[in-house]
Amino acid sequence: MTASEANFDGLVGPSHNYAGLAHGNVASAKNADKPSNPREAALQGLGKMRALAAMGLAQGVLPPQERPHIPTLKALGFTGKDAEVLAKAAREAPGLLAAVSSASSMWTANAATVSPSADCADGKLHFTPANLASHLHRSLEPATTARALAATFANARHFAHHAPLPATPAMGDEGAANHTRLCLDYGVAGVELFVYGCGTDSEPKPTKYPARQTRAACEAVARLHQLTTARTVHHQQAPAVIDAGVFHNDVIAVGNRELLFCHQQAFVDAAALQREVRAALPGVRFVEVAETEVSVADAVSSYLFNSQLVCVPGTEGHTLIVAQECAENKKIWACIQRLIAERDNPINDVKVFDLRQSMHNGGGPACLRLRVVLTEAERAAVNSASWITPEKADALEAWVRQHYRDRLVFADLADPALLDETRTALDRLTQLLGLGSIYDFQR
Repeated sequence: MTASEANFDGLVGPSHNYAGLAHGNVASAKNADKPSNPREAALQGLGKMRALAAMGLAQGVLPPQERPHIPTLKALGFTGKDAEVLAKAAREAPGLLAAVSSASSMWTANAATVSPSADCADGKLHFTPANLASHLHRSLEPATTARALAATFANARHFAHHAPLPATPAMGDEGAANHTRLCLDYGVAGVELFVYGCGTDSEPKPTKYPARQTRAACEAVARLHQLTTARTVHHQQAPAVIDAGVFHNDVIAVGNRELLFCHQQAFVDAAALQREVRAALPGVRFVEVAETEVSVADAVSSYLFNSQLVCVPGTEGHTLIVAQECAENKKIWACIQRLIAERDNPINDVKVFDLRQSMHNGGGPACLRLRVVLTEAERAAVNSASWITPEKADALEAWVRQHYRDRLVFADLADPALLDETRTALDRLTQLLGLGSIYDFQR
């Protein structure tokens, strides 16, 4: 069946800030408490969406979360009107205010795990929102994420939506950031690769930073999505790279169609992984970069493997969508140019984007998008207002310029005016995107 892969990017929210909340995310920690520019961040993300749509790729958009999230502060005992709740939290528990104001929903790769209909026994496209149980600020996202996905992919004939897994450490689920679907053609059954950091007691574990994704969670999602065991692979991420700042697998490996592009040290027993994947789907190709060419530290700082791999219509091979930091790192850029120059290498082009606002918050091009493989009928069933067209990009950019500040510091998060600005902006956004009342303040 004919199908194509769409990218649904998350819009950066009006309260975009650098709080450094994610333990193990080196870039996020390094930029904690620096002033942010929400307007520039959102426009940079929209610029990438516009450019990919202009390349002929299916490009959609998903909304940000409401932040600061007043219902959470009230659930934690802060009382009074919203302005009073913000003031009390800022005075008594600034760490909680930072958590409920996190910009982390921009990382749409963490929104959910998505399995195409060609892989699922019931012939439907399946979504399971990630529970993001490893961090408080991220654990606040699943409910709104589920509503946004249900509104964007609303046709029950084509789409199956599951509840997030129980939010316990044993079922820690970080979504598509630890999941890659490989195939020979988007429309035929592929192999789904789930990568976990925490498995059985006998398996090695990181010692410096937590392993967020568990094998039990991977197995549960595979069951929910009705995947066949013959085409499902579970493999462990190397603990040493987690301790080096590779908090999700998509910081050290990225796949698209028949290609997995990864660092030499990404996995525990990479040779075994390749054998298992090829046994499930002969024809899969691996492009592995050696530590001697690109160190894990350089991979983390540049987010080389957090680039997007896309197949541009009308071209052969794969195009790498990278952040400007890749072009500015001599070793990384030399590696990319070597790959492109190799005659038999499936990566044959590169496009560079300025995404500094998101990079400073600990994520690159691949973190910003959720991949969804759609048949023609499924694509027609997607909420039409969620697709990026030149007109939609114009409207969203105008919306950003109208509603977003160009500078934000931590003290601003307690400003009731920011809360009002954010709610006004998001209410207008749900109208622009035809999503209905997905936010708590609208319900």
